[in-house]
Amino acid sequence: MAYKREIAIVLLMILLLCGAWILITRVGSSSGAAQTEFVTKAVHNAALTCYAVEGAYPSSLEYLRSNYGLAYDQSRYMVRYDSFGSNLMPDISVTEVEASDS
Repeated sequence: MAYKREIAIVLLMILLLCGAWILITRVGSSSGAAQTEFVTKAVHNAALTCYAVEGAYPSSLEYLRSNYGLAYDQSRYMVRYDSFGSNLMPDISVTEVEASDS
């Protein structure tokens, strides 16, 4: 009888560990998406601030970094900043760079 009880406890522990692993992986992926959205908003807000101050959108991302204090982890995020003109909002997209195992 004690043998069956020990098996039930081990199975319960395995189920709890699997549930915890699933929960941790879901939380990790959702926080990554939130951080990508945060970087996107930071770039967007810096461009809007530049437009409000100077009357024109900046032509490059480097201009925002050097003049408006835009900072993000460049090894983790790839930002595409396409400027179409000084009076048009640039096209901004942020992609999280996948970590390499090497």
